[in-house]
Formats: sequence, structure tokens, C-alpha cells
Amino acid sequence: MSQTHNRRLIIIILGALSTIGPFAIDMYLPAFPQIAAALHTSTARISLTIASYFAGMAAGQLFYGPLLDRCGRKLPLYAGMILFIVASLLCLGSRTVEWLAAMRFVQALGGCAAQVAAMAMVRDFFPAHETAKIISLLILILSVSPLLAPSVGVFVAVHLGWQWVFIVLSLFAALMMAVCWWRLPQGHKPDPTVSLRLLPSLRNYAIVLREPQFITYALSGAFAFSGLLVYVASSPIIFMEVFHVSPQKFGAIFAELATGFVGSNQVNVFLLRKFSSEQIFRATLLVECPVALLLLVGTVCGWFGLNTTLVLLFISLSSLGLAYPNAAALALVPFDRNIGSASAMLGFLQIGVSGLASASVGIFDSHTMMPVALILAATSWIGFGILMVGKRRIHGLRYVEEKDANLLPD
Repeated sequence: MSQTHNRRLIIIILGALSTIGPFAIDMYLPAFPQIAAALHTSTARISLTIASYFAGMAAGQLFYGPLLDRCGRKLPLYAGMILFIVASLLCLGSRTVEWLAAMRFVQALGGCAAQVAAMAMVRDFFPAHETAKIISLLILILSVSPLLAPSVGVFVAVHLGWQWVFIVLSLFAALMMAVCWWRLPQGHKPDPTVSLRLLPSLRNYAIVLREPQFITYALSGAFAFSGLLVYVASSPIIFMEVFHVSPQKFGAIFAELATGFVGSNQVNVFLLRKFSSEQIFRATLLVECPVALLLLVGTVCGWFGLNTTLVLLFISLSSLGLAYPNAAALALVPFDRNIGSASAMLGFLQIGVSGLASASVGIFDSHTMMPVALILAATSWIGFGILMVGKRRIHGLRYVEEKDANLLPD
């Protein structure tokens, strides 16, 4: 097998692993009204099960970081996938929103192993100067989730019932375990010097957090990226309750808006030939912030209908497609050791901030656009503020030099 073929196969597998978590979110969004009716609650309350999923992902990130460094990549990955499958099947018996939220938390604890392992293996298999490009390619594969998952979710929920969404997720996780077993290399070998005890693990995370470049770009990227997950958590409310679209049309709108995130993410591959990751990330925040503010003002004043709202959301999601891979690459580039712990902390901050932001949508229990617009504006401006303040603490920014880099050499 050629080197090029090996690299492409690894990228495809890592990208597919990264879709497990998003599939677990996106597939059941169109079934919100059906689930709410079955559990005798509101769709806003059901959105709390997304927040619990984000919370589980955030907590799991820190758990898997030391395991991936100590035990190698595959063993923790398999353990997480098994937990994901078990929790998915336990979701079938949900009778209350509290039970569903709890099982979604456990499901996320397992599923985030795939995301953390995939991000860590980017640094295992590819040099640092290709990190942002490889992440962009992973997100190209990740784009299958928002483009395909809602349509699959509509079909499954309408024809088989919402419980079958979790059966399909279990089958997908089992398939990915088989693919990784047969075709994915080990990557980072087990390192017995990495301690699994609490205090040494905390010291490793403290080392990561003391790196000014990491904390600046991880936090500013987390607040910027949280806009995407706030949109995901609130999209059933925005479109099916505020604008009264059907579940079928909701799936189509969700897929169409996702093309902005996906398309800009791939534009990032070409922009990196001319600009640095730092320049691209700063520029995207300068777009995202005023757009989010305009959406908030327009919502307060009642200016916008469905079409204008779609345009503003498209621009916002497009900017996020450029922001995420560059922020992640800049955060990770200072590390040559403890990559698993650094990747885990990066994921913890991203998903933790996003989880808190998206949970606030459910806490408001509102049937209007106001909480969504307010949170999107707040998180984008906070992210920009962190970037401006944090850059002053970075002495000698380590760039991800990718200009003219050949992505898949022969």
C-alpha cells in the first residue's frame, strides 16, 4: 500500500471516528417534537438532553487524555465505543426527560473517546505543519453529519419511531470499532511513564494550561465555536416553533446551512497557502462578531423573517468553519509530548463552554429567538476579547507554517 493511500485511509478513518459524536446529536434533532410528546414535555426541555450530552463530552475529554497517553490509542477507544453502545441502547427505555438526559450523558462519556483519539492521532500520524489542513479534511468528512444525519433521523423517526435513532447509532459505533480493529494503525505506543493517578494527571493538565498560546487559542476558539453548538441545540426551536417549518423542511434547512460551515472549512485549506492560521482565525472573529450582534439587534427589533435569519446564520456558520481548525492547530502546536492530555484539555474547554452556552437555551425554556441571538452575540464577543487580551501574554507565537505544504505527497 502506497504512502499516499495510507495517509488518505487514515484521514478517512479519523474523520469517520469524529462523526460519532455529531451523529449522536444531529440524528435526533428532527425527532424532538416526537420525543417531547412521548415524554410529555416541551421541545425546549428536550434540548437539555443535548446540553447533558455536551457535559458528558466535556467530562470524558479529561478522563481519556491520560488513558490515551498511557495505554495507547486503541484500547481506550474500544472501551469508549462499548460504553457508547450500551448507553445508546439504554436510551430506548426512556420514560422521562431526566432519564434520557442521564443516558445521553453516559453516551457522551463513551462517544467522546473517538473524538479525543482522532484528534490525538492527527499529531501521531502527521507533522505539526500539516495540523490545520488535516483537521480541515477531518471536518470535510465530519460534514456528513449535518448533511446526512437529520435526513436519516427524519426517515427513522417517522417510519420506525424515535427509539430507532439510538439503535442506528449503536450499529454505526460497532461498525467503526470493526474498521479501527482491522485498518487503523496503533499510532502512539503505550507509555508506562504516564501516570493514571489523579495528582500526576492534574499536573499534566496544569502544564498544558500554563502554556499561554494554548489557553489563548483554546479558550477564544471555544467561545467562538460554541456558536455552532448553540445553533445545533436551538435549531428545532428556531425553525419548527418560531418559523413553523415541518420536520422534513427542517432537515433540508439544517443541511443547507451546514454547507456554509463545510464549504468555508475547505476554503481554509487553500487560504493556508497564503495566510497563517493566526491571521485567518482573527479575521473570522472580525466577521462573526458583527454578524452575531446584527442578529441580536434584528431579533430585538423584530426586523427579520425566515430568509434573513437563514442568511445571517449561514454567514455565522461559514466563519466558524474557518475558525475551528485554525484555533485548534494553534493551541496544540506548542506540544511535542502529552499530546493526548493537550487534545483532551482542548476538547474539554471547547465542549464545556459550548455545553454551558447551549444549556442556557433550555434553561430559558423560551419559544422565541431571543435567547439564541443573545447567547450567540455574547460568546462571539467574549471569544474575540480573550484573543486580544491573551495575545499580549504570548512571547514568540509558534506558528503553524503550512504555506505551500504538500498535503498528500507521493
